[in-house]
Amino acid sequence: MSLNLRRVVTGHDPEGRAVVKIDEVSKDVSSGRPGHSAALIWSTEAFPVDNDAAGDGAKRSLATTLPNGSVFRVIEFAPGVAPRKHRTDSIDYAVVMAGEIDMELDDATVHLRAGDLLVQRGTIHNWVNRGSEPCRIAFVLIDAMPATTAGGVLNAEG
Repeated sequence: MSLNLRRVVTGHDPEGRAVVKIDEVSKDVSSGRPGHSAALIWSTEAFPVDNDAAGDGAKRSLATTLPNGSVFRVIEFAPGVAPRKHRTDSIDYAVVMAGEIDMELDDATVHLRAGDLLVQRGTIHNWVNRGSEPCRIAFVLIDAMPATTAGGVLNAEG
């Protein structure tokens, strides 16, 4: 499975004019398990974000989320992708770009299709592709406090 994503990043030249700083096919693709490919598009390390920071936000070494930061990645889930039940300390905005996928929660399964939008608020979940085509989802993860319930903290896991 190969993610072929064009990544365009803007910035400013020394005179303050808006310019394209990066225009490339994303090279920062990894796989954490069979049937899974992820392309890191950009990440930030602090709030508010420093739009003058040098360097490429896709070159940062990070896990699923980035404490006190944000992560923008695109993931492709192949049919039969290996399971990974997990929870993150983030609020995640997701756009299903292509295909279909099931999001399994503790007691519910939600079927998502291309064009569907999701806000994931620190809940434990798993992605299952029961279809015959890959499913591609764009995610923006923003650092958040862990979710709590009944006086307990639901820390990141998986």
